Amino acid sequence: MICCRESLKTVSVRRKVMRYEAKDFLATASPDALRKIARARELTREYYFSAYGDTRRRREILQELLGGIGDNVMIDTPFHCDYGKNIFLGNNVVINMNCTLVDCAPIYIGSQVLIASNVQIYTASHPVLPQERLVTEWEEGKGTFFRTYALPIEIEDHVWIGGGCVLLPGVTIGKGSVIGAGSVVTHSIPAGCVAVGNPCRVIRRCLLYTSPSPRD
Repeated sequence: MICCRESLKTVSVRRKVMRYEAKDFLATASPDALRKIARARELTREYYFSAYGDTRRRREILQELLGGIGDNVMIDTPFHCDYGKNIFLGNNVVINMNCTLVDCAPIYIGSQVLIASNVQIYTASHPVLPQERLVTEWEEGKGTFFRTYALPIEIEDHVWIGGGCVLLPGVTIGKGSVIGAGSVVTHSIPAGCVAVGNPCRVIRRCLLYTSPSPRD
């Protein structure tokens, strides 16, 4: 028991404590936020039950749901998001089945990107310290009893995200990198890397992909 207390004390001293201001937190239970979330739920449900071969209608749904969408985008179902309008996709993007994008802040996904099944992308988080995370004297019907903040996530061009990966708030995956299946990305990964693990770490550098020059 003494060892446990000493370990916890050491961790608390070494940990960098984040400081927050009221403006850092999101009004996730405001009428406007709830309306946007409800509409996103309706659209993702409609997308789920749409005919797989009705590519025209499925694209119309995605155009209304998302903040931006390029050409040749394939999103398999089920697909989950909070708002949808904070998600921006480039050209030639594949998002496989059962992916979750918690887009309380913008999620930018470049072109020629592969995202495998069961990937979770979280822009939202909560303060670690209970006194910062929880709202004192909270009353039902007046917002949430907890505080939420969000940081944007960017996945650059030519990236491959393996199955079951988790991307945490504020990270960037550099151009041409590969994230191995099951990885938990807690920090940004530079361009041209293979990275794996929990927490995700670079294990190999690789040559960056460059598009061939157009022929004369």
